[in-house]
Amino acid sequence: MVAAMRKWFNEHFTPEKYKAYLEDLESRHPGAIEFRVAETPIFIDKSFRDKMLSACESIVDVITRPDFKEMTSKAVPENISVPDENGHSHFIAFDFGICENEKGEPEPQLVEMQGFPTLFAFHVFFDEMARKHFSIPDNYSVYLNGFTKETYLQLLKEIIVGDCNAENVVLLELFPHKQKTRIDFYCTHDYLGIPIVCLTELQKQGNKLYYEKDDKLIEIKRIYNRVIFDELNQQPAGVKEKGRIFFEKNDVEWVPHPNWFYRISKYTLPFIQHPYVPETKFLSDVKTIPDDLENYVLKPLFSFAGQGVVIDVTPKDIDHITDPHNWILQRKVKYADIIQTPDIPAKAEIRIFYFWKDGAARPIATQNLARLSKGKMIGVRYNADKTWVGGTMAYFEV
Repeated sequence: MVAAMRKWFNEHFTPEKYKAYLEDLESRHPGAIEFRVAETPIFIDKSFRDKMLSACESIVDVITRPDFKEMTSKAVPENISVPDENGHSHFIAFDFGICENEKGEPEPQLVEMQGFPTLFAFHVFFDEMARKHFSIPDNYSVYLNGFTKETYLQLLKEIIVGDCNAENVVLLELFPHKQKTRIDFYCTHDYLGIPIVCLTELQKQGNKLYYEKDDKLIEIKRIYNRVIFDELNQQPAGVKEKGRIFFEKNDVEWVPHPNWFYRISKYTLPFIQHPYVPETKFLSDVKTIPDDLENYVLKPLFSFAGQGVVIDVTPKDIDHITDPHNWILQRKVKYADIIQTPDIPAKAEIRIFYFWKDGAARPIATQNLARLSKGKMIGVRYNADKTWVGGTMAYFEV
């Protein structure tokens, strides 16, 4: 993106540096990084950064509207609505593709968003290791709005732990030590001191939840929730039965509350109008199928990790859908082959982190992650046997 920085990085890159970088990343929690780490970060100038933030703030304007819950009243399926929903999501992530406009100029286009956590803790460590091995200049930062490692972690702690003791706050996941994102769980424990607890380990007495530690039951007062219901619903009956805890009255605070996973999601996109947000409609609102259907993508509302997405849409695909209110038709974005690598250029996607502390009027942009791809889509299965692809981060010009 910043031509001079791209040239500088590529000229100074060596396989030996990359190998040492990976070894350092692995050293903290050996075997915990199950995804491919890209050879390079992305360097973003102030103009492109501000375009992404402009889109984010426009969406935040919608999310902070007094009638937002009314607008999204059908976003949360009734069978998985969790009681005691709070007033806002503590975390929001906005995914942007680096695309090309009609003039061939790079511009961001929103791909997706989620009112749910992502790799917040791991990317603190990720940044430190990249700086150590690649000598990233001081006038580039992964942080936004003046945040530093210290202030970022302090805000993360204030949101997740609050005024509780760390042992009374748990990171809750389904079989956390088998998840591909487990490196983030371990880094969260490192930085915040909170335990990692599997849903199957929860115990309930009255309205209170507990986990066991050293043969003692420890009360849970806050839950940093990482459980995704799509995954829970694919589990054996016994595990799904344990998941009923979500839908019962419990004397705990959710961070974030599970309902926000659905309220701030693909469901929200049709309500957004911004140059960097592609045209999106609920399929049930599409009265005439576009003549240029090849320029659209069809997405189910209630799925995650790209499951069920139809890239090359045909009228027959639309005809076969029996619940059009649960689908969106979104104009495709054209990812730019823009990141120069030793063989072919890579495409890129940037995820902006927003944190929302209780009492604040709005969430604030704090940090980011990025992914590089040389396949048809961003994702592991589209990049098998390729190099200069995988997980990374964007360094923003300060």
